[in-house]
Amino acid sequence: MYFDPIAAVTQNDPYPGYAALAAQSELVFDGERKLWLAGSPALVRAVMDNPACRVRPVAEPVPSAIAGGSAGQVFGLLVRMNDGARHAAPKLVLQRALAALSLDEARQRAASLAQALLAGAGEAVALSGVHGRTGTASLAAGAARLDGRCLSAWTFDVPVQTVASLLGFAPSQLPALSLWMRQFVACLSPLSGPEQLALAQHAAQCLLDSFSDLLRSAPPAADSLLGAVLAEAEAAGWNHAQAILANLVGLLSQTYEATAGLIGNAIVALLQAPQRASEGGLALVRDVALNDPPIQNTRRFVAEATRIGSVDLQPGDVVLLVLAAASRAANQAFGFGHGAHACPGQTLAATIAAAAIDVLLQAQTLEKGMYEWCYRPSHNARMPEFFNPGEAA
Repeated sequence: MYFDPIAAVTQNDPYPGYAALAAQSELVFDGERKLWLAGSPALVRAVMDNPACRVRPVAEPVPSAIAGGSAGQVFGLLVRMNDGARHAAPKLVLQRALAALSLDEARQRAASLAQALLAGAGEAVALSGVHGRTGTASLAAGAARLDGRCLSAWTFDVPVQTVASLLGFAPSQLPALSLWMRQFVACLSPLSGPEQLALAQHAAQCLLDSFSDLLRSAPPAADSLLGAVLAEAEAAGWNHAQAILANLVGLLSQTYEATAGLIGNAIVALLQAPQRASEGGLALVRDVALNDPPIQNTRRFVAEATRIGSVDLQPGDVVLLVLAAASRAANQAFGFGHGAHACPGQTLAATIAAAAIDVLLQAQTLEKGMYEWCYRPSHNARMPEFFNPGEAA
């Protein structure tokens, strides 16, 4: 039976198929998808370490659907969407800035926002009458559970608002930033239609304008994340103002989906085995990053003839790195990248996700059957959407 590695991302249990792929010692050609598959840890590392395998096609550094607009401008300048010299210096800047961030402060900020957003979501649902239909009351009033759709929104809002707060945005600005980021990430998906792409272009400009205003409003605190990014950029001689703005937006966009996926998949793990609550947020999040990661695959585009194992690759070939397969096999969270493209925000993402889970567990008990879920349509990101039992997905 054909195992579709793209469709697997949103299936309930793709892991038997992933395990079979991880056992393959050579690249496998997928005739249906017209690409090569790498699922073993050794192959994933080999492709990621090969300079001939790029993060974007040589002829299309920016997807044609968004080229020419604000979203395309941001996309083309993102560190993670570039290789070589355009990648190295900016990545070093972000690595050093994130390494200087106090994880205790990040944890406290995430916990505070998670609590506030939970209370706000509970109050909003109570006012809308949804809880009246389901027989539960607002979390703020000591509810047994939050409405499932509000829980889904919470998993996305907590991480993006935490990072935005650490960068220096005021509390009153955070809801708008969440909305724009939700609209902007549509430009990163091949599943988005014209209306979504138009909203993404508008949102990208709003995000760029917000960061420009933040930079102009007052000198950032030296110990803030924004202050650290600017100081490290100056030290590294990275003085490309638009690229800096784009990668500040990028900090939020990577946080929005990847960290939200960590939180959501950790909630799924708890709903399947409520006794795991005793493990605590951080242990649970680390396990999820290995065994049910939010980023399940990524692509590499062959720019020049090269060889991986015994397979000769030619310019124009595409390799799908099935990160979820390799992660389980190697006990390494490949969803956060490897080598030159290892994500500098891995520790921060785990810290935020763990704080959110701990807050949720303090606010309510998670039990089997409390929520149902499905996975958002995506080619590479595994992100659950929750809803109340008996409601349509």
